[in-house]
Amino acid sequence: MFEAVEELVGEHADLEKKLADPSVHADQANARKLNKRYAELSPIVATYRFWKATGDDIDTARELAADDPDFVAEVKELEKLREELTEKLRFLLIPRDPSDDKDVILEIKAGAGGDESALFAGDLLRMYLRYAERVGWKTEIIDSTESELGGYKDVQVAVKTKGGQAPEPGQGVWARLKYEGGVHRVQRVPATESQGRIHTSAAGVLVTPEAEEIDVEINPNDLRIDVYRSSGPGGQSVNTTDSAVRITHLPTGVVASCQNEKSQLQNKEQAMRILRSRLLAAAQEEAEKEAADARRSQVRTVDRSEKIRTYNFPENRLSDHRVGFKAYNLDQVLDGDLDAVIQACVDADSAAKLAAA
Repeated sequence: MFEAVEELVGEHADLEKKLADPSVHADQANARKLNKRYAELSPIVATYRFWKATGDDIDTARELAADDPDFVAEVKELEKLREELTEKLRFLLIPRDPSDDKDVILEIKAGAGGDESALFAGDLLRMYLRYAERVGWKTEIIDSTESELGGYKDVQVAVKTKGGQAPEPGQGVWARLKYEGGVHRVQRVPATESQGRIHTSAAGVLVTPEAEEIDVEINPNDLRIDVYRSSGPGGQSVNTTDSAVRITHLPTGVVASCQNEKSQLQNKEQAMRILRSRLLAAAQEEAEKEAADARRSQVRTVDRSEKIRTYNFPENRLSDHRVGFKAYNLDQVLDGDLDAVIQACVDADSAAKLAAA
């Protein structure tokens, strides 16, 4: 392990020299790439230097303890600290998902359960919007299809860091929300139930890292762009002009559409954002088997039997079936207090990667 760390320390030093060269910053794309790698390596290098310094301190304390028993306790404390730093280094060396610092497009689809499922999809949307507000992210609803009772049949929302600042390692939008993809099951008495019976329904969540234009090259000749009239509630332009846009990427068959904006141009721009992100996710699935397996675990059919999480209203209980997490603060979770359940998924993922290393 430590040979690998020494190599990373050398790489970190080389990057520091390159970034100090003003000519490097003439190429902004390359400079961003170098800065990103430098930021990734910095916590590893800092921890390793602390680990080495602790080793020197232990040697000194042992020499002093040979003549003075009062230093024995200090030796034990330093040895414990060194073990903790060794474990921290192991975690820092776990290969990172290259998309961890990306923004995401999160899609929620109503599934089994009819109107109740659409209402639950609305509850999930509110949960994610409140969570984003808590951690300081920006959100933007890109497209939505509302149900008659006020929920959503389908809604897509962009979630991103404010000001485009680089997030701390492991704190990016994708790094946290990628575990939300899958079927979410709800158990409660629906507003439409007159007999007070508990019903079970489900909604699906799909999370994809939002692609920048530099991530995916799209040939305009590969696109078929259709326009049509918007449907549903809205302003004067709805149902009167062909402002809604559907874009089909002909080589892959991937489709993205948007009808929420007032103008055809705005809807086209939003649909292109969705299309780029879907093409990026598809390219990653094809290129990386591990990424493909992770995304296949997300919702493909919104079936209650494929659930990753259950929201039980009568017991105020949330259960994540992948990691065995259970909490009885469902009301707080639905108000955006998602950190504990997400962290349980992060910890389980890290433990699995450590075991496989």
